[in-house]
Amino acid sequence: MSSTINDPLDFLSSAKLQAGQQTDLIQKLLYEIIRVKELIAYYDSIPNGAGQLGSSILNELVTEAYNSLVNYDTVLMRKYYDLLLNCD
Repeated sequence: MSSTINDPLDFLSSAKLQAGQQTDLIQKLLYEIIRVKELIAYYDSIPNGAGQLGSSILNELVTEAYNSLVNYDTVLMRKYYDLLLNCD
């Protein structure tokens, strides 16, 4: 006979873990948004509009990443985090 205690509120500890992971994702995504906005400023500063295409693409990614945060869509947050992470 095992003495396993069934805690009816055990799901709360796993919810805290998931909430912590989501908080990390939000912080990482915000960091990447800031980093890519700096890249956008760099592309905008290239003479003769040579960086306009890159700037517009990155602007679109940042806008969509921000919308995923506003809508709290964790699937899209992960997607845009991965996309922004690879921008350079």
